[in-house]
Amino acid sequence: MNENKNLILAVVLSALVLLGWGWLSNKITPANPSPVKVENGKVQPVPQPNASPAPSTPAVLRDRAKVLAETPRVRIQTPSLQGSINLQGAKIDDLVLVRERESVGKNSPPVRLLSPAGAPGAYFTSFGWSGQGVQAPPPDAVWTPSAQVLEPGKPVTLTWSNGGPRFEITISVDDNYLFTVQQRVANTSANAVAVRPFGLVSRANKSPDPDSWTVHVGPIGVFNGAANYDVNWKTLDENAAGEQFTTPGGWLGFTDKYWLTALAPAGERSFAASFRKGPSGAYQADYSDAPIVVEPGKAVTTETRLFAGAKEKKLLDQYEAAGIPKLSKAIDWGWFEWFMRPIFDLLNWLFQHIGNFGVAIICLTLIVRGLMFPIAQKQFQSMAAMRKLQPKMKAIQERYKDDKPKLQQEMMKLYQEEKINPAAGCLPILLQIPIFYALYKVLLVSVEMRHQPFILWIKDLSAPDPLTPVNLFGLLHFTPPHFLAIGVLAILLGVTMWLQFKLNPAPMDPTQQQIFSIMPWVMMFVMAPFASGLQLYWVTSNVLTILQQWWLYKKYGLHFADTHPVTT
Repeated sequence: MNENKNLILAVVLSALVLLGWGWLSNKITPANPSPVKVENGKVQPVPQPNASPAPSTPAVLRDRAKVLAETPRVRIQTPSLQGSINLQGAKIDDLVLVRERESVGKNSPPVRLLSPAGAPGAYFTSFGWSGQGVQAPPPDAVWTPSAQVLEPGKPVTLTWSNGGPRFEITISVDDNYLFTVQQRVANTSANAVAVRPFGLVSRANKSPDPDSWTVHVGPIGVFNGAANYDVNWKTLDENAAGEQFTTPGGWLGFTDKYWLTALAPAGERSFAASFRKGPSGAYQADYSDAPIVVEPGKAVTTETRLFAGAKEKKLLDQYEAAGIPKLSKAIDWGWFEWFMRPIFDLLNWLFQHIGNFGVAIICLTLIVRGLMFPIAQKQFQSMAAMRKLQPKMKAIQERYKDDKPKLQQEMMKLYQEEKINPAAGCLPILLQIPIFYALYKVLLVSVEMRHQPFILWIKDLSAPDPLTPVNLFGLLHFTPPHFLAIGVLAILLGVTMWLQFKLNPAPMDPTQQQIFSIMPWVMMFVMAPFASGLQLYWVTSNVLTILQQWWLYKKYGLHFADTHPVTT
């Protein structure tokens, strides 16, 4: 039966999209390669700026609290961030996200983003200068602050001088995750000096989040107007020289699945950027401006924005509109970005008005199915017509079972006489695939859904369903292996898919019958590790499909026995 083949095709294509689309897109349209320049008609690689310290990390790690207590600090206090600035080296190396928690537990600590060198998970940003004819602040320089607390609307200026030019770093922060860093050099000497401002982000370890074809994790940036997802941990592990870029405007840094630390030099000024790995194993993203000549008695100021926080789409869009080019590309949208963004905006709008992300997913499913109802109507009408023809088709099959060409000829003749197109159900299936994949990606990359509860036992829609009969729904105190942890939602997915298949015309081919009998349970195992939010969408969609089929079959006077006759 062609309708059955269409349904099998839909499930197979959905699985292929989930498992292979990202890999295929990277092969067809890889991200921007390392930049080059042309000199005298020859292509040359852009040289490494060499304007910032090489990445390094101490061999022996110590307690974070002890490391923090060893250096003078300025406290950071905002509605979204808490931490401190290390005055030795002008580093922002202590930062937690107060609105985000490590787990759904009541006493779970806030997510730590940045940590000082020498402590576990060292991850920090730093700003400075290199220079000619001038002593720039060394990496261990101790800066003098203008205040002891950095708050929104209350910037702090750090100053350093060694008898020559005066160096200043003025840091301000907003209510969310954006720092603005102004680097100023005042030349109080009698001679002109050349300085080169730089900034860096250094992290001792790779992200604990996996870097996959679905979600890019690791080095990231926007160079020459395009997002670059091509540089990853493996790239830096294998390339001692690192990756270099020269770009007018843009940003660079490191991304986790939900968090981002990125440096964005303000304006359209050209700067040299690089990603590299040091001998100690630390990773670094850094930029440096072109050398600036400061005449005696003059001062120059450069500005850089630092984003350090959760990749909330609304905030990324706001900062992008405020001048950080394509910051929203920090979310790895993939090929369906044009479709994913409106789906995300609608889902988030529903959540803001309903207050429950799970209910918002159900409402989104209703809206999507409502918009597709006219197309689905035609599909089910075709299926209903095929149901009515099944006795005649069965008779033709019995009559010409030993003559395959004649069987096909008679089947096509029957379709023409009854004015039925057996392929009419393909269009709705093909339309649902990008919708399903777009929603899958939205639920996968959305920090807004992280730790959002639904009802009862589902406390985190971004995680798999934790309730499984394998351990008697938690009565047995053990965690089953990953491949056996089949949650309640995954079981419902299998059951509703089985019911959906039962409402379709019964396949005549024994092979198809076997496929239909096992596919729901195979998909139950395949989908079990996915986010429960995605499983909730699929279960809701299956239930709506079953109701729609039942209503249409009732409308056309069809019953289950009409297309599932007892065979002898």
